[in-house]
Amino acid sequence: MQLDNPPRKPFIARGSKIQRCEHCLLHTAGCICHARHQIVAKVQFCLLSHPYELYKPTNTGRLIVDTIAASQVFHWSRTEPDSAFIKLINDPAIDPYIVFPAAEDYQHRMVNFREKTDRQPLFIILDGTWRQARRMFRLSQYLQHLPVISLNTQRQSRYSLRKTEVSDQLCTVEVAAALLEQVGDQHAADHLDSYFDLFNKNYAESRRF
Repeated sequence: MQLDNPPRKPFIARGSKIQRCEHCLLHTAGCICHARHQIVAKVQFCLLSHPYELYKPTNTGRLIVDTIAASQVFHWSRTEPDSAFIKLINDPAIDPYIVFPAAEDYQHRMVNFREKTDRQPLFIILDGTWRQARRMFRLSQYLQHLPVISLNTQRQSRYSLRKTEVSDQLCTVEVAAALLEQVGDQHAADHLDSYFDLFNKNYAESRRF
């Protein structure tokens, strides 16, 4: 699923009365769509998004789709996964990895990234709060065969629009940028970081309206 026309539901939290851009969801005075530009990266991204996440203006997953070509978004379901997602992760031309912190109980699934000449790397990011992502990882039987890759980064989060459940936790777009650095694609990481910085700045300023 692409985010050009994302499904909507009423947004009734703080800031719901703000006049927002239909795409970036920022205040129209701080719209960042003029800076939206996709580049081809060494890897592709797939967001498996919790049903509540895409409707939040503070969601950063859409920034990945805006900047990294061939990125895709699918809604997560525990028992009824999107058939297009299942087809994607089983495509012999795709080399899928699920991104999640290391743990002993699935140590056998943990791998280091190694680029394959005949397959396109695909990093699957679980897009939601830490509690939601952990539930998505544990309860989705259709993900259990996938290798798991974890971040190896010293990055500190620059995201201040939400309180995190885990100390020093990176937001979704920061995870993607760290992964790009991890696989040696600094150009794409910098491109994503730049767009994220603009989002952070304009969103913070929009709270004054």
